[in-house]
Amino acid sequence: MMGHWLLKTEPGTFAIDDLRRRVREPWDGVRNYQARNMIRDQMRVGDGVLIYHSNCDVPAIVGVARVASAAYPDPSALDPESRYFDPASAPDRPRWYVVDVAYERHLPRPLPLAELRTHPELDGLILLKRGTRLSVMPVSPAHWSALLDLAAHAAPDGVTMGSTT
Repeated sequence: MMGHWLLKTEPGTFAIDDLRRRVREPWDGVRNYQARNMIRDQMRVGDGVLIYHSNCDVPAIVGVARVASAAYPDPSALDPESRYFDPASAPDRPRWYVVDVAYERHLPRPLPLAELRTHPELDGLILLKRGTRLSVMPVSPAHWSALLDLAAHAAPDGVTMGSTT
């Protein structure tokens, strides 16, 4: 059974347009153990991914990708020149993992966080829980379908789209 995920990224660092240009990219730099465990133990090739722009003017879900590789040790953790370097990680004892993510498409329209909060069918979506800081989150099949359906329709009156990059 295919899984579904939401991956947060800051568009000033790596945006959906960057993924589109590169086609496939390692999802590196995750430095939270709970998120790492999901990458390492639960993500599978072919799983659906929603790309979410955070820490920007209008946080929003902006695109769809796929998990394109099995999890493997994050090479940036071993590179002293990388901002993601971790001296406690070693080739024989990797601490951090990545999966490659492949671009599929931009959503027909971004789904701003403020709008998502207005849809009762999204109750229970981890992204909407106060205080959630994870960069990797599972998405239920029902939420996945509801989100893609919302993106295919015009924004409700009073929802400001604004820039997501």
